[in-house]
Amino acid sequence: MDRSTDGRDRMTATTTATTATTATTATTATTTNAAPRVAEDLNGALRALFDDDPHLYLLGEDIADPYGGAFKVTKGLTGEHPERVLATPLSEGAIVGMAGGLALCGESAIAEIMFGDFATLCFDPLVNFAAKSVSMYGHRVPMRLVVRCPVGGNRGYGPTHSQSPQKHFIGVPGLSLFEMSPLHDNHTVLTHMLSLGEPCVFFEDKTLYARRMVTGRAVDDLFEVRYLGGAGRWAEVGVAGEEGGDCLLIAAGGMVHRALGAMRELLLEDEICCRLLVPSRLHPFDTGPPVAAFTDGAHIAVVEEGAAGGTWGSEVAARLHDELWGRLRRPVGLVSSRDSVIPAAPHLERQVLVQQDTIRDAVRRAVR
Repeated sequence: MDRSTDGRDRMTATTTATTATTATTATTATTTNAAPRVAEDLNGALRALFDDDPHLYLLGEDIADPYGGAFKVTKGLTGEHPERVLATPLSEGAIVGMAGGLALCGESAIAEIMFGDFATLCFDPLVNFAAKSVSMYGHRVPMRLVVRCPVGGNRGYGPTHSQSPQKHFIGVPGLSLFEMSPLHDNHTVLTHMLSLGEPCVFFEDKTLYARRMVTGRAVDDLFEVRYLGGAGRWAEVGVAGEEGGDCLLIAAGGMVHRALGAMRELLLEDEICCRLLVPSRLHPFDTGPPVAAFTDGAHIAVVEEGAAGGTWGSEVAARLHDELWGRLRRPVGLVSSRDSVIPAAPHLERQVLVQQDTIRDAVRRAVR
């Protein structure tokens, strides 16, 4: 896709139209108009961070008002902190390089990559400089750096603006990976990332921006959520009052609503009871909560939007297979998108990417 100004204008129009059409109607009081949309919650989290930390900087393309970022997450911040919210040229390498330099000098920095696909352009300053700087100077150097990456498809943006590149950053020493979800308070998660003192990547599925946060225990009329290890860690969603189940799903970020839809169909149509675990931190991965939540004989399926091969999901599956060997009745399942570039045509895009029915069918095959 053309990354010129004209191309961006066309993309902005598409973003606005799609955001309007993807807003969903809530089914309970927890997701009424009283609950902020995910983008609004993220914007409020950034405002709170700036109020609390006079050493925090935010850098990115077109993040200044009146534009306020491609997804309006940074709207209003330049008016409040013009000297610390800096619109940059079109250069992801320079953005993350400057943010890493600020972090090395003792400041806090958040870098926004307009589309996470282009995180590949900042791979060197992030992986070879920022992540290594924490420990390669003979003593620990705090690097308070967060790189925000809008990711994922189902928006009609085509092959180069719709990918989920999480797997390319798995296993880098000194680099932590997190993923935004409607179940996790963004201020809590961002504060935790900055407190780690090491570079973090925050993946934000674009389909979530227009959805509403879950602000109470009830997710909808059927499912409820509880938190394991604090609100910024793991969320567990299941049928109220039900323990155990036939299948334990593990999914992050933009997969949450698709997994919940599959769980509803499986329960009502097939009497297959599932629970869903949603991590905030992808890597390093804590196997404690899924091991504790596992019921002997249940199926485990890890769901992710990226294509199979060297993925976060396969890493999770391998570790759980080791820890639960002897209690599993079948191998840990992986649900991934097809091995294909992502088409721009909506009907073809849906066929390539993981959808609600992809998850439902995978669980049906495994359990039956």
